Amino acid sequence: MTRTRCDRTPAWAALQTEFLARGRAMDLRNAFAVDANRFERFSLSAPHVFADLSKNLIEDRSQALLLDLARQCGVAAHRDAMFTGQAINATEQRQVLHTLLRNPAPALATYAVIAPENVASELVRVHATLDAMLAYAEAVRADPGITDVVNIGIGGSDLGPQMAVLALGAFAAQGRRLHFVSNVDGHELDAVLKQVRPEQTLFLIASKTFTTIETMTNAASAKAWFEAQGGTDIARHFAALTTNVAAARAFGIATTFGFWDWVGGRYSLWSAIGLPLAIAIGASGFRDFLDGAHAMDQHFREAQLEHNLPVRLALIDIWYRNFYGFGSRSIAPYHSALRRLPAYLQQLEMESNGKRVDIEGQALPYATSPVLWGEPGTNGQHAYFQMLHQGTDVVPVEFVAVKRAGHELSGHQPLLLANAVAQAQALMLGKTDAGGHKHFTGNRPSTFLLLDELTPASLGALIALQEHRVFVSGSMWCINSFDQWGVELGKVLARDIEARLASGDEAGLDGSTAGLLRRLRAPRDLPVVTDHAHDDTVSTIKAMK
Repeated sequence: MTRTRCDRTPAWAALQTEFLARGRAMDLRNAFAVDANRFERFSLSAPHVFADLSKNLIEDRSQALLLDLARQCGVAAHRDAMFTGQAINATEQRQVLHTLLRNPAPALATYAVIAPENVASELVRVHATLDAMLAYAEAVRADPGITDVVNIGIGGSDLGPQMAVLALGAFAAQGRRLHFVSNVDGHELDAVLKQVRPEQTLFLIASKTFTTIETMTNAASAKAWFEAQGGTDIARHFAALTTNVAAARAFGIATTFGFWDWVGGRYSLWSAIGLPLAIAIGASGFRDFLDGAHAMDQHFREAQLEHNLPVRLALIDIWYRNFYGFGSRSIAPYHSALRRLPAYLQQLEMESNGKRVDIEGQALPYATSPVLWGEPGTNGQHAYFQMLHQGTDVVPVEFVAVKRAGHELSGHQPLLLANAVAQAQALMLGKTDAGGHKHFTGNRPSTFLLLDELTPASLGALIALQEHRVFVSGSMWCINSFDQWGVELGKVLARDIEARLASGDEAGLDGSTAGLLRRLRAPRDLPVVTDHAHDDTVSTIKAMK
């Protein structure tokens, strides 16, 4: 399909004029003073999520132009191309159909109106795999002999399941512990293995190709530990989430659940990669999770752009990144169970939209993905909120709060919510101090996302909302949000460096890499190399070898 790059539209030029004329001088305090209905006019509801957008640096004129930008870039057509199975992942010639994973089985009509036959047929396969995976999850839950489940994966095979399992801990079955191992650093796996017993542990090896170096290194070590501890039934204690059934069988694994090339790693939580979550909250809970995401899919597909929450969020992101020049966004979840949400969103947005060329491979003249970072409130208030309030950089903040608590401890939830609302208020209002040290400039923007409760359905909707928001930004930037070539180069070079660490071969290396290699191979710390002592130090190194 034909896509129009944002900077080649009339709306882009109009937005530049609007920013210079009014946008950069906008004061939120004045905006509320002259408009008693600003909160209502700049708030929006979507399935399971209410969004207060009123504390953002947008006015009617800028919002109208941003909506024009979305129309002129063809966002709606690009969205429909994704849902109908067109190969919008152009660099890999793949479909992007993660939304199919949460489409209800009886609701083929949801897709049938506009979808080609292959999408409908894929849905049958999706639900066959889903039913088998959930049946396995229920069998594990019913097995009193399995007390620990260890998920071994990395990237999307770890961040999504780990975040969701933590978020929905209140819905998890008691008496079973879930562990997540992703880092190739052996300390992480070693710490988990010290907590489990082989006869009571199920290992899930999550790798689409069954070749991911970090995952397979950890998997091999887990298997070696299992056998060394007297474990004998690999088939019962190991399962694989992969499409490479042959490699899994060679490893000794009999139980596998696959997924498809049209599922990117950071969009794979809805697939077999979600098995740890299904084990934690059960088949019914997992289906509720999918239903919440599907409800947000329907909202994204059907709501007019001005009432479409993923679109509205993405337009604010474009406004801040490309006109205000804000380089980062802080995520502040005011619910401890959402403590891994910032890390999950980092991969979702920065891996998707951290691109410097458009779909034609041409260098872009504007910025793309901001840096995402954050910690749960109120912890973040005592760490980096000082910089948010009084630092030299303006950082938009996205608060995520939950109205009703999942506990019965008196006094905690009102205090937590009061802090969230107060921080957003303080960022906007600021405070005057002639002495300077206690002066808050204010006029610092924020978005407030509110869930009534943190449930499988509301979490599913929240994640789908963020997925579609990232899609819209990438669509207007005219980049491919569904590849990740930037992940590959360092991993390729690591294989070469690993071999050189064993051999000591420095041929062709730059000076820094060669120096680090020598230091890592040395039997003891070397003296610091200085220019005037270089020859003597090199002689010392050779003598030590």
